[in-house]
Amino acid sequence: MIGKILIANRGEIASRIIRTCKKMGISTVAVHSEADADAPFVGLADESYSLGGSRVQESYLNVEKILEIAKDTGVEAIHPGYGFLSENADFARSCEKAGLIFIGPKPEVIQQMGNKVEARKKMEQAGLPLVPGFSRPLIDAAEAAAVAERIGYPVMLKAAAGGGGIGMQAVSNEDELSKAFEGNQKRAQLFFGNGDMFIEKLIEKPRHIEIQVMADSFGNAVFLWERECSVQRRHQKVVEEAPSSFLDEETRNKMGAAAVKAVKAIGYSNAGTLEFLVDADKNFYFLEMNTRLQVEHPVTEEITGLDLVEQQIIIASGKKLDFTQDDIKKAGHSIEVRIYAEDPKTFYPAPGTITSLNLPNGDGIRHELAVHGTSVVSHFYDPMIAKLVVSGESRDKAIERLRAALDNYKIEGIKTNLPLLLEIISHDAFSKGDTTTDFIDKYIKKLTV
Repeated sequence: MIGKILIANRGEIASRIIRTCKKMGISTVAVHSEADADAPFVGLADESYSLGGSRVQESYLNVEKILEIAKDTGVEAIHPGYGFLSENADFARSCEKAGLIFIGPKPEVIQQMGNKVEARKKMEQAGLPLVPGFSRPLIDAAEAAAVAERIGYPVMLKAAAGGGGIGMQAVSNEDELSKAFEGNQKRAQLFFGNGDMFIEKLIEKPRHIEIQVMADSFGNAVFLWERECSVQRRHQKVVEEAPSSFLDEETRNKMGAAAVKAVKAIGYSNAGTLEFLVDADKNFYFLEMNTRLQVEHPVTEEITGLDLVEQQIIIASGKKLDFTQDDIKKAGHSIEVRIYAEDPKTFYPAPGTITSLNLPNGDGIRHELAVHGTSVVSHFYDPMIAKLVVSGESRDKAIERLRAALDNYKIEGIKTNLPLLLEIISHDAFSKGDTTTDFIDKYIKKLTV
């Protein structure tokens, strides 16, 4: 078993990984930027070291410095968390070259799945249903228009190397497409170093449902049920729950079987997530694969009783999965809300200094925190500062507990989206499970924040 791990990340996910390492008796090394010197995760680790400046290029993306610290501290493995270097195939290769275990899939698989066009091709070969589209990068706006005309408007323009909604835009006609193409291409080049664009048919008012998979290096793979992630703002998830209240058992098992078939076809190992769009008739279409731990993994842990970080480490240590598909049960319902330091009306980041933090407690409540009561929330990083995870024996009970928890969740000194979250989960449409991806667009004007 691995004895010492460096966590190449920050915030709540770094704390989350450290917590499991402590449980497993594994020593931990935290790395941090100048801005994060006093962050909670730094104090939780057995050792901590500065990476340099506050900007991500100076710190959390500084591969050379991360590997230097790993070598100096004698760690055996690196856990990348999510974001930053977690889906960077070159970083995974660098870890292997340095004699370190990268806690994740092989570099070549990361590279294949990281490009959405290549991922479409691989999943098509594996037999997964795809949204009608174009499975190679578009030459220019004229070719995009020709493809859109063939598959029919509306369409979704996407960056091949994209993520987090960057480079993505729904368009309804050729004029909109010609205006959107160049701007999104430039954004994709800026953020990902790759301006390749492709097009898919827009599935209107879908559900965004993902399947969590876990696979070892011996050909064993399982799915850990699904998560519904349809409540989003700007193509980024805000509320996630497991299981989905929309799926029936037949569709759930079909999606899970498809996901397992796919990961076996590409030789995948470790934790991964296949994301799907699901229409009103429960037809599902492959969207993308995330070759890492997801932000929303706690809801899966809550309904299965499995520690996904622990399983990642076990697999990375070269061991087989010690359970089969039949062993994985789902019990109760779990909902996660992402707490952002942002204006709840505009969604603009709202950095600043927290002056007071009071957390709700009670049955079924779990906190994942990046901050404490006097933290400075920096403008250098993503504005997510916490996750609140609430579980119950039923969806109704989980919503009831979540509403009470949000009523008692107090953060002072900065703006947060807590009022928005409370309005969302209190809305009749949410209670009824009417959570298609247009939820916020559809109901936001009725919210009272």
